[in-house]
Amino acid sequence: VQLQASGGGSVQPGGSLRLSCVVSGRIFRINNMGWYRQAPGKPRELVAEIESGGRTNYADSVKGRFTISGDNAKNTVYLGMSSLKPEDTAVYYCKANIRVIGATGLPGDGKDHWGEGTQVTVSS
Repeated sequence: VQLQASGGGSVQPGGSLRLSCVVSGRIFRINNMGWYRQAPGKPRELVAEIESGGRTNYADSVKGRFTISGDNAKNTVYLGMSSLKPEDTAVYYCKANIRVIGATGLPGDGKDHWGEGTQVTVSS
């Protein structure tokens, strides 16, 4: 299983970015997907997450500015970010809890899988 994140970059305060994360591999079911971020010298923190049924959860610091959405058919999760602030600067990681089809052809239990990060820099 692989998670490929894209869409990071550098923007000025108040700007917008959209991150994407595509999951590929022997997938039986994706239970939930989410975005986390880690700023220099700080622990990794949850930004937003979405369950397979569509229920979402956001960190208080991004509510009203960020929107997480998913495309189940494409095994893809998106993070729309607007009104970006310098404090949003971090490496953003996508995570998915996935039931993977094993060598026997049967699905295993749900396990967390992480993608490589994508840098988001907000600076004037």
